[in-house]
Amino acid sequence: MRSSILIIFCVLFFVLVGCERSEQSSYQSIEKPEESLLQVPSFSADSAFRYIEEQLAFGYRIPNTEGHRQAAVYLREKLAALGANVQIQEFTATAYTGEELSLKNIVGSYYPNASRRIMLAAHWDTRPFADKDDEDPDSPFMGANDGGSGVAVLLEIARILQMHDPGIGVDIMFFDGEDYGEPEGSKSDDDLDENIYWCLGSQYWEENPHIPNYSAYFGILLDMVGAKGAKFYREGYSRQAAGQVLNTIWKTAHRLGHDYYFINSDAPGILDDHIFMIRSGIPTVNIVDHDPDSEKGFFGKYHHTHDDNIDLIDRRTLNAVGETVLQVIFETGSPS
Repeated sequence: MRSSILIIFCVLFFVLVGCERSEQSSYQSIEKPEESLLQVPSFSADSAFRYIEEQLAFGYRIPNTEGHRQAAVYLREKLAALGANVQIQEFTATAYTGEELSLKNIVGSYYPNASRRIMLAAHWDTRPFADKDDEDPDSPFMGANDGGSGVAVLLEIARILQMHDPGIGVDIMFFDGEDYGEPEGSKSDDDLDENIYWCLGSQYWEENPHIPNYSAYFGILLDMVGAKGAKFYREGYSRQAAGQVLNTIWKTAHRLGHDYYFINSDAPGILDDHIFMIRSGIPTVNIVDHDPDSEKGFFGKYHHTHDDNIDLIDRRTLNAVGETVLQVIFETGSPS
């Protein structure tokens, strides 16, 4: 993910406004009265934590490396073992260096015959260098949180969906090539052209959806959702394109007692995979650890450093996110 706040082109603004208007006409609020909290299957933070450890066992999941190849096999086989209908999108994309990257988007679909669907997403690759670290910035880092945590939460949700029908179809998307953008400070915020080197997998998917004319009721992107003391603010493009969905997620989190993590304050827009989900016509919310008022940096002091390892991960954060997303899924699918 781009580590600074971005002013995206005018065309994106109009796309977002169009999505918001479409959402207002077609999206019906999924909020439930506080006293009618639907009982849903339990989310296991221990299980999610193990899924992070299993990803880290492959080492760095950097495109064009053996660790990346092995992790792709793991994710495909894990989703299949958890009962998903699995599709792989293999493609190449050009990195900012000019190198050709061999990438894979991995999709696991549950209840594929359901016409109403939700899309859940995270990126599974890791950044090739710790360019925000004062020590050894040219070396890669493990990406336990930035990459690993979102995948782990979705794998645990997949395990639950295998056993429990939420009453709505769910597509779990693992995007590749999200974190192969330019080194920190190499490109100014207002110097964007048609070549965006971040979010390569979601850009490819926008042009080549895994199912022709694919649509979803809404989408949720998880990015960096496992760190100790994480804070999830109401990200700008999520508010514009999926405001009602965002309100439902944050209210659900507060009803579940997770208001420490889900902050009722607005933050600027961030370039992340949800942009390209939104541009495809899916109102999408980005749940991402960031703090616009922090002196430690917009994304925290661990971001793109060697501190992003298993010691950073807190089961309480994983539980807050997983429990909230699971509640939203089942309440969306509930007929009552």
